[in-house]
Amino acid sequence: MLLPNVLARLARTHLAEVRRRARSDAGYTTETIVVTALLAILAITVVGVIVAKVTAKANGIDLG
Repeated sequence: MLLPNVLARLARTHLAEVRRRARSDAGYTTETIVVTALLAILAITVVGVIVAKVTAKANGIDLG
């Protein structure tokens, strides 16, 4: 009689731990997406600034 009670308690404890881990990892994906999006926006901005500076410098070259 003691063994089924122990097994049931262990199963409930394990299930509670699995549920807790599933909930705690839920925000990780959202956080990763936000950080990735911010880095992509920053990279696009930096590339735009570099292109503008290179274009301005190229237009400033006197060829004649």
